Amino acid sequence: MKKIYLISACILFFCTLPVFSNSVTAKIYVDIDSPTFQQIPIAICDFHNQITSATKAANFGMTVSDDVKKDLSLTGIFNILNKKSFLENNPPGNTATRENIRFSDWAMIGADYLLQGNITQNNKEIIVESRLFDVTRGELLFNKRYISEINKLKTISRAIASDILLILTNDEGDFGTKIAFVSKKGSKSDLYAINYDGSELKRITNHQSIIIAPRWSPDGTFLAFTSFKDGRPEVYIRNFKNGTEKKVASFEGLNLCGSFSPDGKKLLLTLSKEGNEELYVLEIDTLKLKRLTNNYFIDVSPAWSPDGKKIAFVSNRSGSPQIYIMDADGNNVKRITYEGKYNTSPSWSPRGGRIAYEGLINDKYQIISVDEEGNNPLQLTFDAANNESPSWSPSGRQIVYVSQKNSKSKICIMNSNGLNPRVLNENSNKSVMPAWSPRFK
Repeated sequence: MKKIYLISACILFFCTLPVFSNSVTAKIYVDIDSPTFQQIPIAICDFHNQITSATKAANFGMTVSDDVKKDLSLTGIFNILNKKSFLENNPPGNTATRENIRFSDWAMIGADYLLQGNITQNNKEIIVESRLFDVTRGELLFNKRYISEINKLKTISRAIASDILLILTNDEGDFGTKIAFVSKKGSKSDLYAINYDGSELKRITNHQSIIIAPRWSPDGTFLAFTSFKDGRPEVYIRNFKNGTEKKVASFEGLNLCGSFSPDGKKLLLTLSKEGNEELYVLEIDTLKLKRLTNNYFIDVSPAWSPDGKKIAFVSNRSGSPQIYIMDADGNNVKRITYEGKYNTSPSWSPRGGRIAYEGLINDKYQIISVDEEGNNPLQLTFDAANNESPSWSPSGRQIVYVSQKNSKSKICIMNSNGLNPRVLNENSNKSVMPAWSPRFK
């Protein structure tokens, strides 16, 4: 119980959008959820430059193709083929069609898909034409045109990557999302946010106190969290866009932040105002409070299911902290974890079906996922670090978590099956409790 009490006490540690035509029709070509799935081999050619202004030295075509490669590689589901293996490259002009592409040459180097395109510049405007081919079938999957300002090339590259992912997997991916996390230096901490690709680290709060449990609203407008800013644990909601902030829970005792409801109108809380840590739901506009659990045990870390019908949470009612689910009104409580003596920090996949959590295995915390019935547990991390605080991406295909070893910590991302882990952020401060944003509207 040492960690659940630690969480309960909270004392020790705390653009310019592209304009495009020929819209993509979502069609699943690749089942990336299959147990036998292997990374998708794709050949991405340097886009052909057709520059009409004086700035001919700028190789915008290579910049766009390189950025598309970087974005697709972040998903962990693509095998980006080395262009040195190409038997042919992007033909000049905009005449590439299925009739004049030698698909056998691309199949010979192992490509399942081929991306080609060209780029033109008129004054301050960039026009990119992008074509995706199915090499095996010899089919054109899309032919799209994107327009943006010269300094918005990354926006175009991201749109192309998103369109590729959409047509191949029927999901637009996690491009453009952010990860919020707590960064602690000494005894003080604040919230930070960083882009999905590891760029633009930004400080969000200036509380310089213990901060824990950041949670995004479903539309990405707000961040809820618990802060000791005024000397005791209280729950705040901060407008991520304009920086305004309000205190929404300041009851006697402990006030711990849980997740927003799927409609963004309610917030789950852990409160000890009645003497014991219990779960409550708060109506944000009216601040009306409803109690969900009522027992002598500790109930913490509530998380709503994507459909709002159920809540996952942690309780020690079985003698050790385990994951439970219940109906949104507090009824029909069911335990779903039985392996391991310590399981906590549940996070519900946006796609439903599975819950990720951290569990103690051989004296180290590892990330595990399990289905809603408590079946088919899958251990996702296996290293010698403490891997904690999982949070799903909006697509439900990736998980962010914190990996701590000795005195160092880093924010990492892996695929939902545990493969392709990468470091998102690592610095001299201690980084903990990451929370993945939704897709911003």
